[in-house]
Amino acid sequence: MAILNVFDPATTAITLERLEKLTPETQPQWGKMNSAQLLAHLNVAYDMAYGKIKTDNNFLVKFMLKAFVKKGVVNEKPYPKNSRTAPVFLISDERDFQKEKEHFIANVKRVQEDGVSHFEGKESDSFGPLTSKEWNNLFYKHLDHHFIQFGI
Repeated sequence: MAILNVFDPATTAITLERLEKLTPETQPQWGKMNSAQLLAHLNVAYDMAYGKIKTDNNFLVKFMLKAFVKKGVVNEKPYPKNSRTAPVFLISDERDFQKEKEHFIANVKRVQEDGVSHFEGKESDSFGPLTSKEWNNLFYKHLDHHFIQFGI
C-alpha cells in the first residue's frame, strides 16, 4: 500500500472520487458497520484531531498508547482486517449517510487546506505530539483501510 499525502490536493481528489463509489447500500467485505456508520467512524479521527471529540485518557492510558499502539497507527504498514479499535471509534447507532458524508468531505478538505505546517508537532489526545508525516499516515491509513473494507 502506498501512503498518499493527505496535504496534497491530488490526494483529496482521489479520496473524494473513491468516496463517490460508496452508497448507503454498499456492504462491507468484513466487519459490522454499515456505510453511514463507516463515515461516522472515519469522522472520529478528524474530530479528535480538531478537538471536537476529547478522550479522557489518564496518564497511564496515554503512556500505554504511546508505548504500544502509536507505532502501528502512524507507520506505513496497513492495518490488518478486523483490527481492534478504541471505544471512542465504535459506532453502533444508526447514522444519516448524507450528513456523515458531508462531514467527511469537509474534514478531508480541511486537513488538506490546513496543510503540513498546521499538523507539524500537533498534539494528539492519544499519542502526544506527532509529526505531519505521522498525522498523514494516521489519516490516510485509516481511510484507505476502511475504503478497502467497503470495496472502494
